[in-house]
Amino acid sequence: MAHRDAALPWRAEERVRELLGRATAARGVDRQPAPDPAAQRPPRQLAGVIGDCALYERGTRRPGTLPLAEAGAATRGTDGFVWIGLQQPTADEVARVAAEFDLPALAVEDAVKAHQRPKLEVYGNVVFAVLKPVRYVDSNEVVEVAEVAIFVGEHFVVTVRHGDSHVLRQVRAELDSGAGDLPARGPLGVLYRAADLVVDQYEDAVEGITEDVDEIESQVFSGADEDYSERIYKLKREVAEFRRAALPLAVPLERLAEQRVPGVTARSAPYFRDVHDHLLRATDAVETFDRLLTDVLQANLARVGVRQNATAVRQNEDMRRISAWAAIALVPTAIAGIYGMNFDNMPELRWRYGYFAVVGTIVLVCLVLHRLFRRNRWL
Repeated sequence: MAHRDAALPWRAEERVRELLGRATAARGVDRQPAPDPAAQRPPRQLAGVIGDCALYERGTRRPGTLPLAEAGAATRGTDGFVWIGLQQPTADEVARVAAEFDLPALAVEDAVKAHQRPKLEVYGNVVFAVLKPVRYVDSNEVVEVAEVAIFVGEHFVVTVRHGDSHVLRQVRAELDSGAGDLPARGPLGVLYRAADLVVDQYEDAVEGITEDVDEIESQVFSGADEDYSERIYKLKREVAEFRRAALPLAVPLERLAEQRVPGVTARSAPYFRDVHDHLLRATDAVETFDRLLTDVLQANLARVGVRQNATAVRQNEDMRRISAWAAIALVPTAIAGIYGMNFDNMPELRWRYGYFAVVGTIVLVCLVLHRLFRRNRWL
């Protein structure tokens, strides 16, 4: 996961504030984007970034799609809200949307830069939340993490998506069709349902990881000679990635469940409490995975170490056996080498029993060495 550069936040904030100022000035004149290309993207490109822009009244979508220039004023005098969905936008593109709804610059910066921790912040009447949907790819044993930033106001919802996730698409489909259980079917209902679906994905990922952890555990203790350290380490790393996506969300959901966020009522709080309970189960499972994989990795390393030690012992025994036979073979080789020099003045050459004496000496020395090596368990 990428981390935030500590030397750059003030520059990014200054850039966002500059873009918001330009967009706001342009809106005050004719509600059209400023022509400066450094401040704004062409409308055609911005239209490609906006996935949908719709007005919802009394929980029902008004037919059609709203132009961005009309979105800010569409809810005046009504109890409805506008939902604008952005897909991986740049600071220039977000600035135009942010100016329409007076979104806080710091939150806009976080939404643009992405790679944020799950969190929930309140800026006056605007609630800003960051969610981390995940998807566990079982074939590769990889946890894919996306990011969703949600701005919730009294009459608007602005979502910014980074990465591949169908969470917001499903929430919008449920809202458009009237399906699903969205409290009051208002802006906070969108936040609730998005968090609910994200936590559901956590539980799906937990099921997939559970199967792989059980499989690895069985393999490690099956007695096979393979080393599973690499697979265990990779899965442990993915679990850590999952943990960073899920664990920080507990505090924001707790705040919502305890009605410590503006707009959360006694009617909607139980919905967030239910999501919080499901999240705690998922995070407990993640913590269990981390500890279990650590234990399995240590067991695997111990098993590999024992096997290596046994191999080393066998190799040592083989080397001792080879050395013993080499020492025995050295005796006849040395004696034969001496007599192979063909000197004339060798007393045994003209002795009648010299040959038998030399052969007997070789046999005797070899037998003594063999007996000694057997006694010392080298042979």
